[in-house]
Amino acid sequence: MAGLILTLIARIQVMVPGSGKFRKFAAGQQGLIETIQKETGDTGNLPALWIHASSLGEYGVARPIIRQLKREGKYRIILTFFSPTGYEALKWHHPDADHVFYLPLDTRRNVRRFLDTVQPRKAIFIISEYWLNYLSELKRRNIPTYLISAVISRNAPFFKWYGGIYRKSLEAFTHFMVLNEQSKANLRALGFENISITGDPLFDNAIAVSTTPWHNPVIERFARQGDLFIAGSISDRKDMALVSSLANNHRDVHFIIVPHEISEEILNEIKFCLDGYALCYSECDENTDFSDTQALIIDYLGDLAYLYRYGKWAYVGGGFTPYLHSIIEATVYGLPVAFGPLIHRKATPNELIELHIGSIVRSGKDLDEWFVKLHANGAELARIKKTAQAYTDRNSGATSHIIRLLGKS
Repeated sequence: MAGLILTLIARIQVMVPGSGKFRKFAAGQQGLIETIQKETGDTGNLPALWIHASSLGEYGVARPIIRQLKREGKYRIILTFFSPTGYEALKWHHPDADHVFYLPLDTRRNVRRFLDTVQPRKAIFIISEYWLNYLSELKRRNIPTYLISAVISRNAPFFKWYGGIYRKSLEAFTHFMVLNEQSKANLRALGFENISITGDPLFDNAIAVSTTPWHNPVIERFARQGDLFIAGSISDRKDMALVSSLANNHRDVHFIIVPHEISEEILNEIKFCLDGYALCYSECDENTDFSDTQALIIDYLGDLAYLYRYGKWAYVGGGFTPYLHSIIEATVYGLPVAFGPLIHRKATPNELIELHIGSIVRSGKDLDEWFVKLHANGAELARIKKTAQAYTDRNSGATSHIIRLLGKS
């Protein structure tokens, strides 16, 4: 029970009780096991493979893996999410996954009922999902279980004084697929050898998205006003303070702002922070007059990875929380990208900093200085674009490596 409480506190701390996100999470847990039992009742002849992702960002890692597994036709894919931002985006349309559900809360009874219902042949957890009762029961049932795209830092709970229960949970994993040498070394320090450095499927997903034809007449009409700054996955007031300060200081620059969570309160707060005129996407159509509009706020989920193609510069949110969102989605289009300072859970930010593609910003002043240096610097923007595209190409191919490892057990 102590482990469950610690895990839930760590995860639900980003959902404020009373917020739309928290209400959706709570509502999604009502009658969830019964829903799963009903919707997976006709299992057919294929065994189930269960993939769990925390949110929409983690789904970017899972997506190319799901696509490849589905193409091979060996499994029914059961996809679960902890966060509403993942589930809400995919509940009606989930290409390649056979079923999409919230993850039932990590209690022993829920875990047994979920696994009895789904009966997974294999289980996959994305990046940093350590649900203690699930892992314990998967191990007890001898179900091969994998951790994919993991970054194991010395700040992780496994290395803390209270980390014994978390260290024990790692024994459930059949194989660890990590992003860098440091993660491998840290796992070896804990006594594990079943480790491979596989690279990040987010690159494969981002490349696939960037090369997929996609057009939006509203966005394209807005883009005709001038070069666009894309502020993606804006997650909290700190993100919004930085982005709104930049927009207010540069009224000649046009912004697309994509909040990580959609609610009337959040949309109104974004508009309130901006001095320039802003419209929500839902207020527009392909004939809207954008001549006086500085910012377009995207008030629906799911298309951010496509929207970066319209941008010239980018800021990615979540960097003032433990959950920085995907910066690869912007990088694949060759955009310079800024983000907050909490980057220890991912390998890519440091690599982009070393290549002078990405930059940490801690304040509105930092973001403004970063932007001013790049605003009219065509030579530097061209260098960044070329370097970023070479970087993403160099890091492609992780999905095939992971699929091979999954097939070995």
